[in-house]
Amino acid sequence: MKIIFKRLHHVQICIPTGEEEKARSFYSDILGLTEIEKPESLKKNGGLWYQVGDIQLHIGTEKYTETSKRHPAFEIADLDTVKSYLEENTVTIKDETKITGLKRFSFLDPFHNRIEFLETYE
Repeated sequence: MKIIFKRLHHVQICIPTGEEEKARSFYSDILGLTEIEKPESLKKNGGLWYQVGDIQLHIGTEKYTETSKRHPAFEIADLDTVKSYLEENTVTIKDETKITGLKRFSFLDPFHNRIEFLETYE
């Protein structure tokens, strides 16, 4: 099966929990990025989102752990078929929190890097 990648949708990096104002000072004030509103369903997690050209930069919050929220998110075609394909190939899928207008899931590569696939819908 050939997975059709449409574009890089976003990259997520992480900051320590509670450091949003310090991050906002750097990313908004110093770098001049445009902050965008996070979906209501994700606001409880903290962090900030920015528009950077035609992709988004998501800044999440976390304590240091071996598993991280850091990840690229790829917009792909035919998400459900790709999900089935990955599951058939013993890839463990994690369904992600719902966001209006997006269907999405994530998985870990063999080296524990998190990767998110998503598809937009009306």
